[in-house]
Amino acid sequence: MKLIAAFFRLIRFPNLIFIAITQYLFYYCMVLPQIKPGSQVMSDEFILLSLLVASSVCIAAGGYVINDYFDLNIDQVNKPGRMVIAKLIHRRWAIIWHWLFSTAGVVMGFYISFVTGNWLIGFANLGCVLLLWFYSTTFKKKFLVGNVIIAMLTAWVVLVVYFFIDQFPANLIPGWRIVQHFDEYMLRRTARLAFLYGGFAFIISLVREVVKDIEDMEGDSRYGCKTMPVVWGVPVSKVFAAVWLIVLICALAVIQFYALRLGWWPSVIYCLLLVILPLVLILRNLYTANTAADFHRLSSAIKFVMLTGILSMFFFKLYS
Repeated sequence: MKLIAAFFRLIRFPNLIFIAITQYLFYYCMVLPQIKPGSQVMSDEFILLSLLVASSVCIAAGGYVINDYFDLNIDQVNKPGRMVIAKLIHRRWAIIWHWLFSTAGVVMGFYISFVTGNWLIGFANLGCVLLLWFYSTTFKKKFLVGNVIIAMLTAWVVLVVYFFIDQFPANLIPGWRIVQHFDEYMLRRTARLAFLYGGFAFIISLVREVVKDIEDMEGDSRYGCKTMPVVWGVPVSKVFAAVWLIVLICALAVIQFYALRLGWWPSVIYCLLLVILPLVLILRNLYTANTAADFHRLSSAIKFVMLTGILSMFFFKLYS
């Protein structure tokens, strides 16, 4: 039982559930409500969507494993009590699990590509695996590059679902292509929503990565990582994160203005109380944070806002 718990901790099981929820929510709250009245959604669509979700989850799990595999020395400094590899799971098994998860994700992606003719999915999955490998071995130690890569991959969790439904040739599976149930306006609206949530995911993930770098500064500096706090120092890194928080808060405030014009009062109240207000509190606490424990709490708070932000998709289903 202890080994099973360690395995789930290694693959960050709650984060994997979050990825699956995000992709299913986008499909059911953003995509399906845009389908023309009278159109039918085939059962094959749900099967391929589930394969897409499973491939994303597998690639993320493989990424978490390989990151811990190469971070062994750093984690001995930053979080010795939370280590799994070498303490509970042998390094050899960790690398095997990485390749099993990553291979499964890539194979499922190329199967989706083969069935639908949408080769973007297969090659994008392969690209994600390669990015996560080089992030763990090289880019994580580079100034800002690793932060941007993780932010991009976080945004891709949302965007991949849009590209999943946007690229299919209509003649492969007659009656299957979901895009044939859209008119051009609906397709453009779905694209805007995808990039809206993708942008939210990118910015808030970028902020969280910088905050985590500040938290892990001691181990990173000891083993030669050139992260932003190591290169620029904590005060400048806090300013960088604060600027992006302000940008995100202002963008969300503008969106709420348009939501008010549509009469979406419940969604506006939700966003103000559970997204914007927590971001303001995070911004305030970022100014006063000094210890690794302070930045760990900020990182957890940012993850909470990521969850509440994604759950706001329910309102698009409500008002569609």
